[in-house]
Amino acid sequence: MKILEMNHINKKFGSLEVIKDISLSVSEGEILSIIGPSGSGKSTILRCATMLETISGGEIKYLGQQAAYADENSAVYAKGENMKKIKSNFGLVFQNFNLFPHYSVLKNIMDAPITVQKRDKKEVYETAVDLLNKMGLSDKADCYPCQLSGGQQQRVSIARALAMKPKILFFDEPTSALDPELTLEILKVIRSLAEEHMTMVIVTHEMHFAREVSSRIIFMEKGVIVEETTPEKMFNSENQRTREFLGRYSNLS
Repeated sequence: MKILEMNHINKKFGSLEVIKDISLSVSEGEILSIIGPSGSGKSTILRCATMLETISGGEIKYLGQQAAYADENSAVYAKGENMKKIKSNFGLVFQNFNLFPHYSVLKNIMDAPITVQKRDKKEVYETAVDLLNKMGLSDKADCYPCQLSGGQQQRVSIARALAMKPKILFFDEPTSALDPELTLEILKVIRSLAEEHMTMVIVTHEMHFAREVSSRIIFMEKGVIVEETTPEKMFNSENQRTREFLGRYSNLS
């Protein structure tokens, strides 16, 4: 079952075209990693998928339902309850955590399921406590984000996304704001989600990790998909540009 379909996506900022006719899909249980140099459009395609950026062309579908389409004149997005239902399919983990500083850890996790999804408070509380245990943060429920390390804050943001019970989870360079030790901490959490067959799209510069955990890898540059294949084929690619990019990671081959 295809959870996400993005067909012929274009994105312009003024006259600058940063995404050029990109199509991709993600099926249930798949882990898609997106790699590429800075400025290649990796984060932008994620922001388009999660409706944080308005597409300039193409269409986006979740579970076959059209979330957005655009022609040369305008972009049209699903509205009201339809959009709310579509957005409930995905969660997004940002590189800079984006936690509410004035909420406790527990409230950060519980807020959206209660206020947005209107779920039962007791059920949400139990889910949040479970997720904190899973993230190794059961003793931090009453802490505030400023009292946590970067790695702990990122684990809270992952728990917050999972509390919404999404069908697909997006990670936008989830370790880029962390030092190497904390990076390993977060990659371990994402690995455990992979073992549970969580559907994920991960924009990352952690090549070891992408090779190890992905079902497929997309290599992007200058707003286009240069290559899309299995990790094994990607890291043994015959494409010259892919080989140049991965050359700095030659110890992986």
